[in-house]
Amino acid sequence: MSASSGSIAIIGAGSVGAAIAYSLLLRQVVADLILVDINEEYCQAQVEDLSDATFLSNVRIRQGTADDARNADIIIISAGAKQKPGETRIGLIDRNIKVLESVTRSLQPIRRDAILLIVANPVDILTFYAQRLSGLPRNQVIGSGTMLDSIRLTGILANRLKVSDSSIHAFVIGEHGDSQCVAWSSATVHGRPLLKALPLTETEREEIATTTRMKADSIIKVKGFTSYGVAAVTARMCEAIIFDHRKILPLSHWQENLGCCLSLPVVLGRKGVSPFPVDLEESELQFLMQSAKALRTVIEGNDVNSVGS
Repeated sequence: MSASSGSIAIIGAGSVGAAIAYSLLLRQVVADLILVDINEEYCQAQVEDLSDATFLSNVRIRQGTADDARNADIIIISAGAKQKPGETRIGLIDRNIKVLESVTRSLQPIRRDAILLIVANPVDILTFYAQRLSGLPRNQVIGSGTMLDSIRLTGILANRLKVSDSSIHAFVIGEHGDSQCVAWSSATVHGRPLLKALPLTETEREEIATTTRMKADSIIKVKGFTSYGVAAVTARMCEAIIFDHRKILPLSHWQENLGCCLSLPVVLGRKGVSPFPVDLEESELQFLMQSAKALRTVIEGNDVNSVGS
């Protein structure tokens, strides 16, 4: 695949931001990558390290500023505090909202057709605030949401069925966090309902959902952070945007009827996201409503009206 002539800016040169840059470099999504961080010396070191890998592609990478980033086709915000062992993603909210507010302010005036991707946690809450703070249309401000959770789920199911991951279509919906749920009723394997191809008891389904939800925690407990999975997911999102692939992915976006941002399948292309209908059972709808309620409670507790004022 040859790189597009466009550019992508990554705000935050830490472990996640650098991994995203490396994935984009290897995938040759765009010709120019811009890495931005408040720690300029560290950012420059990351750029120099990453530039040693550019011989594998036709991609250029450089250190930049907010002035450079605001004119990129896609702006990825990975800047923020890391999730500590045992800490929930929601626990990061106070620290990372302040970071987000500072970043979005520095990006003004932002390019009007830019796509803003949020990968920092808690991603659903930050996506909500990013929509408010950036001034961009809501369909152009997207969070990575439960895409990585869905990939983890697909991997577990594919292993059980002894088939390739690409043969399975299954989504985790709701919050990227404790209140997420698996949309079992819409899951398929090569077009066949998954629960017919792989009959699972209620207990087995709960175990799979828990394993999916807790995977990041188990990694963070040992190595302190996760980066490769979210980097690969972000690269896939960028490909869909730059090349207008119109892929259906579970991403965090504004839900008018729920009053928050959370993940449901959407069509992702150059202009951002557009809704894609999904049929859910009543129990799954109840989980989704509970997830939305949990997110709204956090938003209301953080006095949304004071953010960006």
